[in-house]
Amino acid sequence: MSHDNASLPQPLTLLAEDERIFRDSVREFAEAQVRPLVREMDEHAKIPKTLVTQLFDLGVMGIEIPDAYGGSGGTFFHSVLAVEELSRVDPSIGVLVDVQNTLVINAFARWGNDDIKKRYLPRLASDTVGAYALSEAGSGSDAFALTTRARQDGDDFVISGRKLWITNGNEADVFIVFSTINPDAGYRGITAFVVDRGMPGFTVGKKEDKLGIRASSTCELIMEDCRVPKANVLGEIGKGYKTAIETLNEGRIGIGAQMIGLSRGALDATIKYTKERKQFGKPIAEFQAVQHQIARAAVDVEAATLTVYNAARLRDAGKPFLTEAAICKILSSEVAERVASLAVNLFGGNGFVKEYPVEKFYRDAKIGQIYEGTSNLQLQTIAKQIMG
Repeated sequence: MSHDNASLPQPLTLLAEDERIFRDSVREFAEAQVRPLVREMDEHAKIPKTLVTQLFDLGVMGIEIPDAYGGSGGTFFHSVLAVEELSRVDPSIGVLVDVQNTLVINAFARWGNDDIKKRYLPRLASDTVGAYALSEAGSGSDAFALTTRARQDGDDFVISGRKLWITNGNEADVFIVFSTINPDAGYRGITAFVVDRGMPGFTVGKKEDKLGIRASSTCELIMEDCRVPKANVLGEIGKGYKTAIETLNEGRIGIGAQMIGLSRGALDATIKYTKERKQFGKPIAEFQAVQHQIARAAVDVEAATLTVYNAARLRDAGKPFLTEAAICKILSSEVAERVASLAVNLFGGNGFVKEYPVEKFYRDAKIGQIYEGTSNLQLQTIAKQIMG
């Protein structure tokens, strides 16, 4: 029996032709346009505006937005592929695209009325970055312990409060802000608002100085009697909790894509390095101990990839994916940390310096177990689902 690749069963990660073409185009862009900027972006903790413009031109900033609104008319799975391929080179760029597509655009597409869609989707498809503002100082894992308040005043709502750790804060011009209208109603008092940069009373505060994904901006948002038109309520008043929960479930798949992309980038760099690095008269790739460690990492990455792809396929098929999203988020983030750590080990001393790429992958990996729901929260979700 032949054991060449042609005789092996088709892998579960087999892509449709349009998906393969799309993936390859994003990979080519990432290699040509993103890779030369990675170290500079990390050191300066900033994404150049020209690169953001190029991402819009490529069509990856409005993947699921219908053609009628100027978007790419793609699927959620296309978004996953884009985030994965960009994260192979720089997870900071991966999360910029991820938040835009899996959180912001998904929220507009699902919860926005016709007026909001007409006003915002063309902008998000062409030149406007979005951000998703839920977290607060006392509202992280306990997502609905919000202190940001909104009160109605005529045809407007007036919002006051602060949001923390908001991805895309510096780049965004449109923000989905969650606020409580009726604190006595608990989570049923939460409402989502669309806030434009420049609205009176709204400012972007300090940018966090982070361990990893440094080029991606993480900012504080400050609202001091910020006046927002009633027409900018996203979804129904008092139903913001549904918007948050359902959108975050999709966002977790996006973070899974970021983490498997990071893992692949770290593993690719490690395989290349072990073939070049010589010790005891031969490349270290020829040592069985090294081969086995790389093989184990490859197994982990493939397993994590399957869980991410499975969750994305279920979402596109309109089937339940809550448990699968939690599984892919926790597994992919744990794999990313393990693979990045192995990469640093196999690079040896070179793995600890910034001249080589793996120390950055190691720093970038840590956030995967924290944002979009910590690993403990994912375990709690999985336990509830499988144990009833």
